[in-house]
Amino acid sequence: MGSGPFRHSRRPAGVPWTRATEAARTRFYPVMDADDRLIADLADDLDAAFERLVIAHQDRLYTIALRMLGDPGDAEEAAQDALVRAYRALASYDRARIAELRLRPWLSTIVLNRCRTVGARRATRGPKPVSIDGDANRPITEPEAPEAATPTAVAERHAERDRWAVRLAALPTAYRTAIVLRHVDGLTYPEAAEALGRPEGTVKAQVHRGIALLRTMLEAETRPEPEEMTA
Repeated sequence: MGSGPFRHSRRPAGVPWTRATEAARTRFYPVMDADDRLIADLADDLDAAFERLVIAHQDRLYTIALRMLGDPGDAEEAAQDALVRAYRALASYDRARIAELRLRPWLSTIVLNRCRTVGARRATRGPKPVSIDGDANRPITEPEAPEAATPTAVAERHAERDRWAVRLAALPTAYRTAIVLRHVDGLTYPEAAEALGRPEGTVKAQVHRGIALLRTMLEAETRPEPEEMTA
C-alpha cells in the first residue's frame, strides 16, 4: 500500500487513509461543531465522509494509544485498527444510530479497546521501552515549543516530556486512562465517563488520585539525597 502513517493498513474498500493536515494536528481546535456536521455527513454518505473523520481524529487516536502503550509501532497499530473498526461499525449502523453518536468518546472507546488487545499481546513477548516521541514523521498532538526557544530549551522540553511519559506509564491503568482522556486528549468529564463506561464521579476520582501519584513521583525525584543534605 502507499506511503503514509497507515501504509500497512488492512483497510476495507472505500476507506481512505490520509496524512493529517497541520490544522488537524493542533490539540486545541473547535471540534464539536465540525463533528456534528461530520456525523450528519457520515449518515448521508459514509464512504464520502469517512476521509474527513480520519483527518480529524487519526492523530488524537494515535496520541491516546501512544500514551497508553508507550511504543510508537504499537500505538500506530492500535490507532489504525480503531479506525478500521470504526468504519466497519458505521457501515453496519442505520442512519438514526449514526446520528446519535458522539464521535470523540465513541472513537476513544474503540482505540482504548484496541490498546488493551495490543497490550495483552505484547505482554506475551515482553515489555518495550517507553517512548513519547513516536514516529518522527507523525508528530503527536502537543503544543509546539515557542519559535524563539533555544536548542537547549527545546532539548530540555523533550527530556522533561520523556520523564513525564515514564511517570504516566508507572500509574495504575485505570488512573492512567482517565488522565490521558481528560488531560492529554482534552475530553470533558462526561465524555471521558462515556468513553470509559464508568460513572463520572469515578472518573473524577481516578484523575485526582492519578495526579496525586504523579505529584508524589515528582517530589520523590526532586527530594535531595541524604548525602546532599549533609554536605
